[in-house]
Amino acid sequence: MTGSMTTRTESVETPAGEARITWYTARKSRLVLALGHGAGGGVEARDLQALAAALPARGITVALVEQPWRVAGKKVAAAPKVLDEGWRALWPALAGPGLPVVAGGRSAGARVACRTAAALGAAGVLALAFPLHPPGRPEKSRAEELLGAGLPTLVVQGGRDSFGRPQEFPEPAAGVPYALVEVAYADHGFAVPKKAETTQEEALGVITEAVAEWLAALEA
Repeated sequence: MTGSMTTRTESVETPAGEARITWYTARKSRLVLALGHGAGGGVEARDLQALAAALPARGITVALVEQPWRVAGKKVAAAPKVLDEGWRALWPALAGPGLPVVAGGRSAGARVACRTAAALGAAGVLALAFPLHPPGRPEKSRAEELLGAGLPTLVVQGGRDSFGRPQEFPEPAAGVPYALVEVAYADHGFAVPKKAETTQEEALGVITEAVAEWLAALEA
């Protein structure tokens, strides 16, 4: 427990198995930001942890969601349909506090949020390190999935992300409430080289500030 938040872990049963939510609850919360992890890691990812540490002081409760395959200790992520199924089953718990919920996640978790947010009644979508295409396969674009969210969407993307650099993303179309913030020198995991002009701490600061400002604008 800190001065600005309390933490707790909650298990939720889903058709795909047991999932887990770690809550970082703001003392005076106005909004819940629900974040899923990627296919190659869990909620220990540096960007997810940075947001969980920084946002409660600004009145944002952060819920880090572990999908059932990860809770079960499996090394390979479930199929997209199963990930979506687990996320939908978790949603009532995420919406339980009765606050607006922004759906989000990193990489595969961002894709889940984009596919399901509108139907679940989310207030917006946060896509961290959105995998626009497989590395080296730009023709396999997932832009339609991103743009199809149909809700205010913020993409935070590393400048060196092999799954899609910022300049590869489509221009926002009329009626598509979508914005992109670049984290200079960062890769898909938002790691920056030691020789980069931006430090790792500064890169994470770009993420937390961009997300905090976007969430404040979303509430306005």
